[in-house]
Amino acid sequence: MTEPHPATHSRLATWVGLFLALFSMVIIRDIFRHFAPDAGPGLTVLKESLMFASAGTVLWILRFREGQPLRSIGLGTSPWWKSLLWGLFTGALCLAVAVGLALLTHYGQGTSYLDKLPVSIVTLVVLRAGIVEELFYRGYAIERLQAVGLGRPAAIALPLIIFSISHWTGGWANILIAFVTGAVLTAFYLWRKDLVANMIGHFLVDFIANVLPRLVGSSN
Repeated sequence: MTEPHPATHSRLATWVGLFLALFSMVIIRDIFRHFAPDAGPGLTVLKESLMFASAGTVLWILRFREGQPLRSIGLGTSPWWKSLLWGLFTGALCLAVAVGLALLTHYGQGTSYLDKLPVSIVTLVVLRAGIVEELFYRGYAIERLQAVGLGRPAAIALPLIIFSISHWTGGWANILIAFVTGAVLTAFYLWRKDLVANMIGHFLVDFIANVLPRLVGSSN
């Protein structure tokens, strides 16, 4: 029996990486929603850890199965201070868009499952969102969908659509907000190819929306 050509291994690894990038977070989240809808801090940490582990697997595939550098998905392409400044700019832009859409759609008037969790756990959740979602839906998916032969417009649109629909648990308004802010983050990634800045901007939006009000409220 002949061994598969190394390129076959690499292509298969890319498909596995794409599956993890596009669907693993949704699968993990929905499994927990089904079996533990009122998950407390312990189960939430486990869920977030599984998502981080999925991201680690994608990075392992990138480096050791595909043989690609981190720069190929926008990591390490810019000095840290530039990434920080662009991240602040992108975060501010996305926040302004999200707030405007939330006011128009009356989104965020109810309670969230995050309200039941300690601030430290919520911070972990938004940190994971900023890092893993940008790695999956911007850096890895866009580049690797093109690598397996998908046209550039489709490779850009498909991760954005999946990213948006994955926010269905918050209703149609949350899908809309995710789509528009995701489009901003996608455009910024395509322009700068600085995934670290994307991660910082994404994290800041979620931190200001979900953690900062509780920190301010507890200090009053």
